[in-house]
Amino acid sequence: MAQTRTRLYAFVHIANVGLTPFPIAELYNIDFAQVDACAKTIGENADIALGTKVRMSENVIAKHGTEPLKRAIMACERSGTGAKVMCHIGGVETGALMSQILDLLRPGDILTHSYSGAPNIAGAFTNIVQDGKRLPAALAAKQRGVMFDVGHGGGSFDYTVAEVAIPGGCGPDTISSDIHVFSGNTPGMPYLPWVMSKFMGLGFTLEQVVAMATINPAKIINRAPKLGTLQLVRRVTSPSWSWSKARCRSSTRNNKREGKAYLKPVQTVTAGVAFGRPYASPFAVR
Repeated sequence: MAQTRTRLYAFVHIANVGLTPFPIAELYNIDFAQVDACAKTIGENADIALGTKVRMSENVIAKHGTEPLKRAIMACERSGTGAKVMCHIGGVETGALMSQILDLLRPGDILTHSYSGAPNIAGAFTNIVQDGKRLPAALAAKQRGVMFDVGHGGGSFDYTVAEVAIPGGCGPDTISSDIHVFSGNTPGMPYLPWVMSKFMGLGFTLEQVVAMATINPAKIINRAPKLGTLQLVRRVTSPSWSWSKARCRSSTRNNKREGKAYLKPVQTVTAGVAFGRPYASPFAVR
């Protein structure tokens, strides 16, 4: 955080070893999910620590069922900060477990990769849409106040899931890219403007997708109106946008749809200074 030019917040991983997909995922050994250590970290860093992150895919938690999520919730509660859980799904062990996960999430907690089509280890599709139908537990969670986040990434968005879940009452609250060194080179192109454009193709307006990428996340993490809005204050962050013709866009499982428009970022200004390379001057602070 000390060396970045952007503003950073964090969800503290319930596993004390962090995210370790290779060669063995972080929660094959449930002893790594240490509630008190996680709660202490959140409590001592409440200015930047928003809550707890837990990955609930079968290839991460093996046969531990709901226990990792229960520990993540417990860490949030013990922190005493009103912390939230961000729960990663995609390839959950069983369909029944997916419903149990949804039932455990509290109002304000965040379900990420909500429209994942990733299968479990056996190849079964066990996410919020199963056999072409939206899970009743997904709608109940949405109505209870669980936040649905896109988290597109390299393998966590499928049109065939979104096209059932959204009309079924489980639309996204926030749009996120899940961009990293590997996902950035995948066919789905999970860069944020591309992901926003995909949801315009799914019927959302420009105003809605901008809100889902700005003010909505700020509200969920209790940082509104300071973040996620344009205000006449000393510090202003404002992306500029331009339009381009529609292009064909694919999901992470190569299900393709024709887009309606493509949002192309032109310039970002933060605290009154143009952001990005090259520097505005040789000794610029940003």
